[in-house]
Amino acid sequence: MLPLLAAHVVLAVLAPVLIGRMGSRAFYVLALGPAATTVWALAQTDAAMRGEVAQQLTWVPALDMSVTLVMGPLQWLMTLVVAGVGALVLAYCAAYFGEGEAGRGLLAGTLVAFAGAMLGLVWADNLLITYVFWELTTVFSFLLIGFDPAKRSARAAATTALVVTTLGGLAMLVGILVLGGLSGTYSISGILASPPASSGALSAAVVLLLLGALSKSALFPFHFWLPGAMAAPTPVSAYLHAAAMVKAGVFLVALLVPAFADVPGWRELLLPLGALTMLIGGWRSLRQYDIKLLLAYGTVSQLGFLLTVLGLGSQMTAFAGMAMVLAHALFKATLFLVVGIIDKHAGTRDIRKLHGLRHRMPLVFAFAVLASMSMAGLPPLIGFIGKESIWAALLAVATEGDGTPLRGWAGWAVVVALVLGTVLTVAYTLRFLHGAFWGRGPADEDTPCTHVSPRYWAVPGVLALLSLGLGFSGAVLSEHIWPYAEQLEPALHPEELALWHGVGGPLLLSVLATLGGVLLFLGRKTFGQLQGALSFGWSAERAYGWSIRGLERAAVETTGLAQRGSVAIYLAVALVVVVAVPGTVVWTVEQGGGVIAYDTPAQLLVALVIVLAALVTTRSRRRLRAVILVSVTGYGCALLFLLHGAVDLALTQVLVETISLVVFVLVLRRLPQHFTDRPLTRMRYWRMALATAVAVVVGAILTAATMYRTQAPLTPELVAGAIDFGAGYNVVNVTLVDVRAWDTFGEISVLLVAATGVASLLFIDTRSAGIRRVADIPYPKGVKKLPSQPGRRAWLPAPRTLAPENRSILFEVVTRLIFHPMLLIGVYLLFAGHNNPGGGFAGGIVVGLALVVRYLAGGRYELDEAMPVDAGVVLGAGLFVAAISALSPLAFGGQVLQSFVLETDVPLLGHVKLVSSLFFDIGVFLVIIGLVLDLLRSLGSGIDRHIRREQRQREEEAAA
Repeated sequence: MLPLLAAHVVLAVLAPVLIGRMGSRAFYVLALGPAATTVWALAQTDAAMRGEVAQQLTWVPALDMSVTLVMGPLQWLMTLVVAGVGALVLAYCAAYFGEGEAGRGLLAGTLVAFAGAMLGLVWADNLLITYVFWELTTVFSFLLIGFDPAKRSARAAATTALVVTTLGGLAMLVGILVLGGLSGTYSISGILASPPASSGALSAAVVLLLLGALSKSALFPFHFWLPGAMAAPTPVSAYLHAAAMVKAGVFLVALLVPAFADVPGWRELLLPLGALTMLIGGWRSLRQYDIKLLLAYGTVSQLGFLLTVLGLGSQMTAFAGMAMVLAHALFKATLFLVVGIIDKHAGTRDIRKLHGLRHRMPLVFAFAVLASMSMAGLPPLIGFIGKESIWAALLAVATEGDGTPLRGWAGWAVVVALVLGTVLTVAYTLRFLHGAFWGRGPADEDTPCTHVSPRYWAVPGVLALLSLGLGFSGAVLSEHIWPYAEQLEPALHPEELALWHGVGGPLLLSVLATLGGVLLFLGRKTFGQLQGALSFGWSAERAYGWSIRGLERAAVETTGLAQRGSVAIYLAVALVVVVAVPGTVVWTVEQGGGVIAYDTPAQLLVALVIVLAALVTTRSRRRLRAVILVSVTGYGCALLFLLHGAVDLALTQVLVETISLVVFVLVLRRLPQHFTDRPLTRMRYWRMALATAVAVVVGAILTAATMYRTQAPLTPELVAGAIDFGAGYNVVNVTLVDVRAWDTFGEISVLLVAATGVASLLFIDTRSAGIRRVADIPYPKGVKKLPSQPGRRAWLPAPRTLAPENRSILFEVVTRLIFHPMLLIGVYLLFAGHNNPGGGFAGGIVVGLALVVRYLAGGRYELDEAMPVDAGVVLGAGLFVAAISALSPLAFGGQVLQSFVLETDVPLLGHVKLVSSLFFDIGVFLVIIGLVLDLLRSLGSGIDRHIRREQRQREEEAAA
């Protein structure tokens, strides 16, 4: 199962390349992934019926998170729907998308990735993993719906779908957390085997989970996003809205109904909303002239139908509902693909402009008739046997309860609502067939269209014939659906799927619904007038628009109130919270033991220097002086670390303080030398009071941390863990790159984002635009280039680009002498950090400081000579190396970020011990170098260019 998911990922990544080389034929290659999954699922049929198909990969054991994939009867059926229809849709894309159509590669890759995400969602046996795949489908559907970003409708539809389904997903996440807490596990099989006792918390969790399902499957009041999503290409609509995305909510309900159907809130939410959605979707479908929108509202209606049936919670409704899920995937995918053929060959989807296409494309018409018969529930299609089984199940619920508390009027209300919904279904089915293929033109002329090649009609033909063939295979289908339904309480009158059960209530309901739909279609003009007279001013779409506009307005008002443009105010708000919340807690706890003020007089002396530097900083009028004094406090802290024996912390503090000082100095070049006279005197007193309060609170917190210790220090365990777990003696470094490497990986990712943010303030398009080597700089006109004298070389290559007053020969000589030793020191710290002070972070800063020295000595061209590489490449390479180091243990049967030790004897070097976490540290090393380089290019070279540009403008203005 994992290899199949990996195959989808690989195909998704390779899709743009394949499309670029093979054109639209590459869709056939991409279809191999879902096709192979379908073949594999069919081969595993017997094992899946017994629930014996499973695979597990441990991920985060502490959180009970393991990538456990299972394929039981329900998952087996959904796998065939997702993968089988997905393979056919991808094959259809080869004909649908022309060779010159832009964006095919991205769409193809996203479609394959979406198929993989759906399979992961279906197979996942952990609620948290399910949520991950759930949100992946949301993201991929956003990209697919917004395929054409130039179309405003596509952008709006994609955004609406993203917002609605994401909100539902967030509600679902809360429900997952509550349910996991009540159950003591996030394992789906464990929860279904032993569900928690009924309670208010369980009802809340179930309702929140259902909100996620309702938003995904477009039930009222979330139904409006699905018709808008028809802005996507038709094959995408066929897959997402017939067989994949909207089926996610249906699958979730089907998965949970055996355990939670009787929980208060389950039926109370699903049944009225499902029935109402079916009626609203059918009603709106009969008002559409675009046949794609007609099918979209029909899909909304059918989803309401499916979730109502599955939500009832009896064995027969679960059995019949899953049969109808399969039927819906087949007939709705067929009809969407037929719409694609009509759109491509007739040039329109408007039924007012489509006339007589049954003559122009007879095969397509035949397939459309078969799929429409299945949608309307007519024999001998699978839709008929599915609906017959549903009517039988509903009558059993209404008359006898059949394992549900709905016997009587509640059950009959559901029957009446779904029969009325089916009447509308038959009516809009006839509207689709008549409008697309049967209508007459003004002069009885057929709509002109081009020839439909077999590449177009083959896929909808296969799907339509499957609907027909499965209609005669009720016994076989029953054999493979019953194992799922057997999880529920046994039915009073279990029946198999069949074309004929005799004359009875189910057949009478089918006839009644069909006749009602035909009569409604025949009276469509009168019904249309009735719809116009009953049109409502309120709709879910308008409510969504009002809510979004209200939210935006509230955001604007809140932003205007909270963000006044003063950094000092923002900082003051944060500090007031620090004083008010943690300060209150600290001062209300009981007093602990005594505190040791200092160990040696040297600590007291250093602390005094730090305090004096801080006080003088507050009185400084010059910005540069204030920055230097702040750095003194930082260096003082490093000295305190050193006096405490924390050599590694002291080294890191000194290096960070030094690089921070450089950044401050680079920025100060564009600011006035002196601070302004503001704030006023009373504001200064307020700031002094706030600063003092913060200092007191932070001091109290640190004091409390030492006074209220209840357990022995973990120092021995940390040291022992560093040696045993990370095979190193530097506890700090081993902790960073081994014990809590997940945190470190997140931190270097944040560093990369921060560096990119700084660069984006100065570089519009790309970081590498400003890299220029000295050899690329042309000599000014009229200046003769003399050959260099043999035996004489410049200390540095780029200082000749500086004005004489900006050069220092002494600095150039020193730079030449210390640059390479600094590089060696940085590399040494990298390799020595596992057992001695250092590590990738410290080593990267040392190398970065070497680049700083080169920049200060020779300017921006000297920096480019020292590092003629885009900073983004270095940052990306570092993150890539760290990620590969984290994942590589999986290839050897280990866990993510697990360390391995290799010890061997090397000639000349002797005994060498290599720990695999070194490669993770190399990634950190590269990220830090890239960060410093990015800061130098942004705040150094970038500001240099701005200054030079302003000088030229002043010179030109003076010359003019």
